Order: sequence, then structure tokens, then C-alpha cells
Amino acid sequence: MLIHPWDHADESAWRPWLATRDFGTLAANGVDGGPPVLVPTHFLFTHEDGDQVILHLARPNPFWEAVEANPRLTLAVTDDYAFIPGTWRATPGTDPDHGVPTSYYTSVHLIGTATLIDDPVEKAELIGRQYARFQPRSAREPIVPGEAPFGRMLSAIRCLRLDVDEVRAKAKYDDHKDDALAARVREGLHERALPQDAAVAGRLDRRG
Repeated sequence: MLIHPWDHADESAWRPWLATRDFGTLAANGVDGGPPVLVPTHFLFTHEDGDQVILHLARPNPFWEAVEANPRLTLAVTDDYAFIPGTWRATPGTDPDHGVPTSYYTSVHLIGTATLIDDPVEKAELIGRQYARFQPRSAREPIVPGEAPFGRMLSAIRCLRLDVDEVRAKAKYDDHKDDALAARVREGLHERALPQDAAVAGRLDRRG
């Protein structure tokens, strides 16, 4: 991912942004020169023992073969995106159709080394933490291996812990350009009103 200096999102920006998101694409290198393996997945980003990502997948998932071959993984989380027509970005007084279109988005890539977890007790603890995050009103009793309702299902999954040692974060919203452009794009987004447009306009509102 190309990150220009004006698009770089520092830690004070990407951490609060990522804290409100829990779905991304996990990527591993393909086995024996094959194409990358990508898995859309929910995840839990924790900071109790350094930055870590915790998730689980079904045991038959072909992703595990790729992880076992090379545990270096990337989790990419991308949101707040919109296509920005060139007509919105054209310099005032010039032909609007000569403006250059672009994409606005935020993307955070968490890069690290994965550890696979198959021990039932460890899996139960990690699943319990995920359950508490995603379904907190139901997460009252610990998961016990071999016991109903969920302990008997542990054999059907594998857990993964990603120890993050590098973060690449980008927030691409023409921040290096003037406020007049931001105002024009905001107006265009509000008028177009596609599903992501309000969120992107909100990013530009903070420049006002």
C-alpha cells in the first residue's frame, strides 16, 4: 500500500479508528508459490500483552495450510471509503471534466507473526474473550472443554493469535489540498448520499 506523507495516519489517529472496527481481511502467502490466501473475518484487537489480534476459523479452512507454511500474516481493515469524481476535484474556472478522480479511504494493516492454538483450554479462554466482545449480554458462563453448550464444539475450530510488530496506516482524504476542495467534495457527498458517503463527509467535516 502506497502511503504518501500527507496520507499517513499516525498512532493517535489509527488506534481510535480501529477501536470501533472488528472486521477485516486476513492475508497469508500462498503455499508453493500459489496466490495469496484471503479470509474475511471478525477479530479482536487487544493490548494486554502487546498488540495482538485474536480470531478463530473452522478447522477445515484452507487458510491453516498457508499459515503453517508461513506464519507472517497481514490483517487489513478498510472503511470510510468513497469514489470521488474528477468533476468535484477540478480547479475552479477549469473544465470540470478535466478534473482527476480518486478514491478516499482509511486502511490499517496489522502485520505480525501468527501462533496457532489447538489446546482446548486455551481455545476456550480465547473464544470466551471473543464472545464477551461480540455478544456481551450472553457471555456470563466460562466455556469448559467437553461441556455443553460450546465446549463440545471446540474441536471444530482452531484459534489464531497474531503478534503485531508493524502497522501501516493510511487515511487518504486530500488533506494536502485546500479547504475549498474539501467543501466541494463534502457537498457532492451529501448530495450523492451513497451508503459510505456520510462517513467520508464526516472525515472532511473535521477540517472545518
